[in-house]
Amino acid sequence: MTGYRGRALGALIGLLLCVPLASLAIAAPRAEICNRHCDGRDPRLATGDRIPVSADASGSTVELHVDDGDAMGWASVSGAGEGDQVWLDRSFDGGKTWGSGSRLGDTTVPAGQTGWRTLMFNADDWNARGVGALRACAAPAGGDAACTGWARPDWNAGSRSTAAATALMMRYRQDIGLFDTGNWWTSANALTALIDNIRVSGMRGYEYAIAHTYDLNLDAQGGDFTNEYLDDTGWWGLAWIAAYDLTGDGRYLETARADADHMAAHWTSDCGGGVLWNQRKTYKNAITNELYLQLNAALHNRIPGDATYLQRARDEWAWFDASGMINAAGLVNDGITEGCANNGDTTWTYNQGVLLGGLVELHRATGEQELLDRARALADASTASEYLNPGGVLREPVEADDCFGDGASFKGPYARGLGVLDAALDDRPYAAYLARQAEAAHANDRDSLDAYGPHWNGPYVAPGDGHGCQHSALDLLNAAAQG
Repeated sequence: MTGYRGRALGALIGLLLCVPLASLAIAAPRAEICNRHCDGRDPRLATGDRIPVSADASGSTVELHVDDGDAMGWASVSGAGEGDQVWLDRSFDGGKTWGSGSRLGDTTVPAGQTGWRTLMFNADDWNARGVGALRACAAPAGGDAACTGWARPDWNAGSRSTAAATALMMRYRQDIGLFDTGNWWTSANALTALIDNIRVSGMRGYEYAIAHTYDLNLDAQGGDFTNEYLDDTGWWGLAWIAAYDLTGDGRYLETARADADHMAAHWTSDCGGGVLWNQRKTYKNAITNELYLQLNAALHNRIPGDATYLQRARDEWAWFDASGMINAAGLVNDGITEGCANNGDTTWTYNQGVLLGGLVELHRATGEQELLDRARALADASTASEYLNPGGVLREPVEADDCFGDGASFKGPYARGLGVLDAALDDRPYAAYLARQAEAAHANDRDSLDAYGPHWNGPYVAPGDGHGCQHSALDLLNAAAQG
């Protein structure tokens, strides 16, 4: 063992065993939280001691300790002097703010000591569904403070995918039932990624978000999760299909039907068919029609005796296949021109992936092997594309250095669709590809709180106020976990 943990922690704990707890100059905890134990617990009672993050504080070392068994943490400082301070901060929004949990356990190093520590505090607030994070801070007497990065116990974060799901839930807003700033269609994808994680990992701690999102937003915008953008409607329809599959709650299936029917009302005969991107505009693009294909095929597979949704899915695929949006390289461009030709626009990653999920659903509906064969050919094209995979790792053709815009959400549906296809094929041909992406993202694109940035192969960029990068990484980790 090296550092303060090895050199001085044993001696410090031995000292504390001889010091009455009342004599420690520790500020009263603010907004006390009680989970398995209440805030202010003695670290001598911890069931474990893991140090995920540390920092230099003007020559001393500040460390965050976590007790994974009890989901609590405490701060320590070593190499310090008399009067130096040490405390914890606690945040319930991924470290963006910590006003209700600042300077927890604030205490000072007593005379004659070079190390000290706080009491233990809970990372989460289970009663209020607060998904939390902790950091340790220290400041020399009269000097500037230094803090570690944010981290947490492995409660609901015991694997790569559940850690990413927990970091995503730090961005879930209980007041509006959406993620971060309330972006509409990306919240549908975030919820879908969360539901998929419950299915893949078996961790059901965040299942409450499904009904909460539904109840708070059912009457928003056009009602039933519809609005004038037909692709937005398709994303929500697929989210409610996933919710129905997980819970068996029929209201989610009925809402997915309402979404599909809303999209069907904007199928037009221009260019031989297809659904509009926006009900007030004439543009027809790939993503809207891919979502329409998958949603209708999925509804048929879940509604006994259906013929309507199956016919819509068949009509969509026939039109899409003949539309020219699939180019000579086997990649899907963004849409078609007013002259009904491929517009040559960007081959966004999500256009490559959602189509795979749609073809798998249609294959389940019809049993037609050629649909899986076609999906496999398309997946081969996208996974082998050096343009989409520079250095062997997926990158958006136009990838921003933030997680706020729409593009941050694109790689998630790609990984999700590829994972669905891989699971449908006996030889699992894309498992190695998905594993490679997951390894790269985990190694190069996350922080100590398992918050992911926009570049799976690095460099890491903090996500800020956007959740697109986080749900995309969760989609990837879900897909890789199925391999």
